[in-house]
Amino acid sequence: MAGRLEGEIAVVTGSDSGIGHATAVAFAREGADVAVTIHEDVAGAERTAKEVGDLGRRALLVNLDQRDPKSVEDLFRRVAEELGTPTILVNDAGIDSTGKHVGDMPLEDWDDEIRTNLYGPFYCAREFIRGLAGSDLHGTIINITSVHQEIPRAGASGYCAAKGALRNLTRCLALELAESNITVKNIAPGMVLTPFNQPAIDDPEILREQVASIPQKRAAEPEEIAKVAVFLASREADYIHGTTVYVDGGLMQNQGQGA
Repeated sequence: MAGRLEGEIAVVTGSDSGIGHATAVAFAREGADVAVTIHEDVAGAERTAKEVGDLGRRALLVNLDQRDPKSVEDLFRRVAEELGTPTILVNDAGIDSTGKHVGDMPLEDWDDEIRTNLYGPFYCAREFIRGLAGSDLHGTIINITSVHQEIPRAGASGYCAAKGALRNLTRCLALELAESNITVKNIAPGMVLTPFNQPAIDDPEILREQVASIPQKRAAEPEEIAKVAVFLASREADYIHGTTVYVDGGLMQNQGQGA
């Protein structure tokens, strides 16, 4: 079913590595042109753009600090000018928790996690919606949340709070946009072998320990999340709206074990 995204223009934040990289490449393989964002990993973003180009699609590299609404506005302006009106938005960029408990957490850490993981997707969704206003184009917003939108984790209050809030932002957007031409959905991954989990990638013993609570006893590859994103971005998924798709090896089914 190649070509499911033919003619689409996608903005994929966090596309310099991990899930964002895999999603940008998968979208290009299905026919989409892709805006690849750069925050700090210039080499990673350039690699993603090259892979998109090698698949015969246009890639636009744009610097983005999604904590800054002006930076987000500049991103969408450049995409509209150089690629065309974006029709797919994947809010993937984010940062992990510091591991600090609330009593020990500097306000700067809390602000950074909330502004990156919640404000950033809000700013991007707002510009995306405004860009499609008044057009006949169909649009899709995909927010990459986490199983931690549901599962709390000590030392990750900012991350978990932001992901839970992003889940509810998705549901509010689904109600607001229900009669428009824009659909909204979440992907909530479990453990994925990305730079977020670099220690487990580097050390097989750490990996074995961390996957022990996953029913399938393995972590996902980024490409497995990207395949779901392709489906959700396609017209095959038009009636999926406001829903979270968990891609977690069964982790969400295992929380009561041993109770």
